This record gives sequence, C-alpha cells and structure tokens, in this order.
Amino acid sequence: MKLRHVLLALVVGLGLLSRWAGAAPKIEHWLAGSGARVFFVENHDLPMLDVQIDFAAGSVRDPEGKSGVAALTSGMLDLGAADLDEREIASRLADVGAVLSGGADIERASLHLRTLSADDRRLPALALMRSVLAAPQFPADVLAREKARTIAGLKEAAIRPEVIAARTFWRLLYPGHPYGRDVTPESVVSIGRDDLVEFHRRHYTAANASVTLVGDLSRAQAQALAEELTAGLPAGGAAPPGAPPVVPLTAPVEERVAHAAAQAHVLVGLPALKRGDPDFFALAVGNYTLGSGGFVSRLMQEVREKRGLAYSVGSHFMPLTQSGPFEISLQTKKAQADEALGVVRTVLQRFIAEGPSAAELRAAKQNLVGSFPLRLDSNGKILDNVALIGFYGLPLDYLDRYAENVEKVSANDVRAAFARHVAIDRLVTVVVGGEQ
Repeated sequence: MKLRHVLLALVVGLGLLSRWAGAAPKIEHWLAGSGARVFFVENHDLPMLDVQIDFAAGSVRDPEGKSGVAALTSGMLDLGAADLDEREIASRLADVGAVLSGGADIERASLHLRTLSADDRRLPALALMRSVLAAPQFPADVLAREKARTIAGLKEAAIRPEVIAARTFWRLLYPGHPYGRDVTPESVVSIGRDDLVEFHRRHYTAANASVTLVGDLSRAQAQALAEELTAGLPAGGAAPPGAPPVVPLTAPVEERVAHAAAQAHVLVGLPALKRGDPDFFALAVGNYTLGSGGFVSRLMQEVREKRGLAYSVGSHFMPLTQSGPFEISLQTKKAQADEALGVVRTVLQRFIAEGPSAAELRAAKQNLVGSFPLRLDSNGKILDNVALIGFYGLPLDYLDRYAENVEKVSANDVRAAFARHVAIDRLVTVVVGGEQ
C-alpha cells in the first residue's frame, strides 16, 4: 500500500548525483537517546535531505487471522495525523516541496521523506513526518474506504495467473509459517480500527526503529533530527522475533493450477538464504551465471536462445531474516510448459554439480563489480542500501568491501554454496495455466 506522493515543481527532475559514484559512502552510526538506531551519510553536494525510518512491522507480524493489518497501518499513517486530515497533510507537504512515501513488505514498514535542506523547508516537513509517525488518527471512515479499495484490489488480482502462481508458490514454500500467509478479502474484512491502533502501539516504537539520514546535514543536525523524530513514538522495547526458523522441506512439491491464460506461468525454487549468510556473495556470483545475467545466463541460453521456449527466464535469491526463497521463473506456451520445466531442472542440476566455468566466473565478477557504482549514484540509492544495512544489522563496511567480497569468490565457493542452499531433490514447482 502506497502513501500519497506530493512533489513541488521546484524539485521535480532534480538529479541527485553523488560524489560516491566510484566509492562507498562513509556511514556513521549511533544509538539515539530514544533507543532508535541511527545511520547517517553526510553529503552537501545538493541542498536535499532523505530520511527513512524502518520498523520491524511488516506482514510477518500480522495478527493471526488478520492478515493485512501491517499494510493498512503503514498505508494510513499520512491519511490523518494529530489535528490534520489527509488533505491538509498533502497540502502542507506541497507547500514546502516535500515528498512523503512509504509502505510495508514482509518484514519492514517504512516511512520516507525527501525534502529540501533549507530550514524553512526542512523543519516544517520534518514536523509533519513526526506527527504522521507518532500521532496517526486512523479515521474510521478512511479505514472503511481503504479496506474497500484493498478488497477490490485483492479480488481483481486473484484471477491473474502471475498472482495465483506467486501466492501458491509462497504457500508451498512456507506451510504453516508467517512467510506463507496471504492477505484475503476475509482477513481484511475482519480488521477494525482498534487493530491498527494496537499494531502501531506495539511495533512503531523507538526501540524498534532504524533511522537512516542521507544528505545536506551536519552530524550535530542529524543527531538532533533523529532525537526529535523518535522521541514521540510509543514507549516499548524492541520487537520480538517476527518469524520462527523455517523448517526445511524434506521432499519435492508440485502443484498445477488450471487457468485460461494463453501462457503457462512456471515457478521453481525453495527456501534458501538468510540475511548475513556467509555464502551470500558466492550465491550472488553464481546466480549471475545461472539466471540473473540476462542473455549470457545459462537459463536464458538454454531455454530461450537454443529452444525458444520462453521470451524471458531468470533466477534470484531473496534473503530474509529467516530462509528467504530462491526462485526460477518463466512464462511459456501451455503446450511447452513441461518441456521448459525439464530444461530448467537440467540446467539447475548441472550448474549445482559443475559450477561456473572460468570464463563465466570472470564475466560474473566483472559485471557485479563494474555495475556496483550504479547502486550508489544518487542519494535515494544510497539511502536504500544504508537502510537495508541498518535494518538487518549488516556490517557497516558492507558497501566498502562489496567488490573485495565478490572478487575473492572461487568456482569451488560457488559449487559448495549452491550445494548447501539449493537442494535439487526438494524443489517446489508451481505451474499455472499449463496443460492438465
């Protein structure tokens, strides 16, 4: 669920080029008096400031039977706060040329402010952000409207083959686990205003907050800002673990769902990778060769280039606090689904056994290291990376050592990492729309 975006023409199109296009930024870190964790990157190249506050308040923390509380809580923060309604909040943001946005994913709920750094723009924008964070109204009439919109969106999405495939895939990956829960019209109907108030009280606490600041501030200003933003948050400690460990699958699972779509949607994978796992870089390098390297990847070569079975096919890892998924995905003609699936399994099995060739390994490293500066070429991208480091407790030198960690990966490292994390005999397979 997205918060409303407001941007004054003054900042529309303003490019945020960074001095760190070829080097990692310096990340400063401290603990605020409120208990919030703070991460700061100082940059005076442009008179801009980006502020993001992340809470361990994603959908994994939805109460049992009330999936959707996290998304609605996040989505309604700026739809009424303190003595302001949603129109007044939007108008005041527009007056100072600021953008307020946010949302909730599986593990995080985030609120992001982009503003000019001059006092007459920054201070009113931050005051609004503070009100939205600490004193949301959750008006009953607005909640009813947002629930209706959510339910309508869910019903529309429920007939789309790609959505059916994704929901089925996650349900099979994580049976009985919070990662596998899905938002339904029924769960949204059951949500009341009290649920949002209680969720905010429990999870939007200073001790549960990670504050990231990037831009035109001094260290002293950043310290004061972090204190002001978090001082009014609900009292409470850090959130308990949001999800239990994932129980590894013990056997392959396959589910086929009939659908009238012209093409079959195919997903293959399994729970595979935690945040901070020492195998992360070996898996990233290997996956470039396997399925994330575009036309040079083995999956694209075998599935598309040699056989014409799909326009696109790829693979990715999604690390989470607990074991996040490894996924291979493609679309193909219904009559070709089984053939494409067979090729995917063969390519994956061979790659796990053999790993990358010397040439593939070299190309993967060159691409990952060469493209890395593009991940840091704007304040917004720096913010995204630093916020991720802060929320998941990754090393502060993660960005500094990225190239080094990629370069030291060997072919043996890739083979060993894939053997540990991708069990070919325990894959989940979902086919939506294939021939029955």
